[in-house]
Amino acid sequence: MLPRRILGIGLILLGMFCLTGPVQAQPDPLDNVPVTAEPGNSATPEQSASPDTSRSLLNPTGETSRPSFVTVLLQMIGSLSYFSVPFAIATLLAIWFITERVVILRRGRVIPRPFVGRFLKLLEDGELTRDEALQICEENGSPVAAVFASGVRKWGKPSVEVEQAIIDGGERETNVLRTHLRLINGIATISPLIGLLGTVWGMLESFDKIASAGAMGNTQELAGGIALALVTTAVGLLIAIPCLTAYMYLAGRIDHLVMEMDDLGQRVVQIISAEGQAERSAKPKRSSDGSSKKAV
Repeated sequence: MLPRRILGIGLILLGMFCLTGPVQAQPDPLDNVPVTAEPGNSATPEQSASPDTSRSLLNPTGETSRPSFVTVLLQMIGSLSYFSVPFAIATLLAIWFITERVVILRRGRVIPRPFVGRFLKLLEDGELTRDEALQICEENGSPVAAVFASGVRKWGKPSVEVEQAIIDGGERETNVLRTHLRLINGIATISPLIGLLGTVWGMLESFDKIASAGAMGNTQELAGGIALALVTTAVGLLIAIPCLTAYMYLAGRIDHLVMEMDDLGQRVVQIISAEGQAERSAKPKRSSDGSSKKAV
C-alpha cells in the first residue's frame, strides 16, 4: 500500500511540474494611481512619489510587501520551462526508490532476531536435522535465512566447503540488497548535469536576444534566459544533494548488515561443518541425573 500511495503523490507532483506555466507577478493596483500635487505644494511628481509618502511602495502597516514562499516557488517552477519534465521525472524516481530501499533494508526484515536466535539455539543443541534446518530457512524467507540455507545444504561437509557456500550465498543476497542503489546514485550524478545544461541554454537564449533584438538595455528581454540559467542549476543541486546523501546512508547500512550476516554465517559453519560436529560429539554430554557421560 505504501509504494502505491507514494506513486500517486509522485504522479500528482509530475502533473504540477508539467502543467504549471510561468507565473507573472501581479502588479500593485496602486501603481497606476496618478499622483496629483496639492494646491500650494510645488513638489514634483517624482518628489511626491518618494518612499516616505508613496503608498505604492508601502503597505498600510508601513512595511515593504514581499511575495510569499508559494509565489516564489511557483515562479521558479514556471521559469524552468521545458526543463521541468526531466527534473520532475528525476524527483519522482528518487522519492520512489529511496523510500522502497528504506523499507526493504529494515534490520527486522533482513536479520530478524527471533528467527536467528531460535535457529542458532536449535543448531547448538543438536535438535535439528539437515532437512528440518533447510525447511525452517526456506519458510522464513529473510536474506539471512537464505544465507543460512546455502550453508545448510553443505551439512556435514568440511568447513572450507560450508564457508564457501555461505560466502556465495552472502554475495547473492548482497546484490539483492543493493538493487536500485545505482539508480539513486545516477540521479544524484545526472541532476546537476541537467542543471548545467539549463544554465548554458539560458545564457544562450539571453545572448541570442541581445544579438537579434538588441536587448542589452532591456532587462525584461534578458530576465527569462537568466532565470532559466540560475533556477535550473539550483533545482539540479536540490535534487542531487538529498539523493547523494540517501545513497551514502543506504550503502553504509547495507555494509553493516552484510558484516553482521557474515558473523552469523561463521557461527553456522562452526556448528554444521564436519569439524564442528566431530568436536561436539567428542564433548561429554550431561545426563539427566547431572553426571557427565562421554559420547561413544
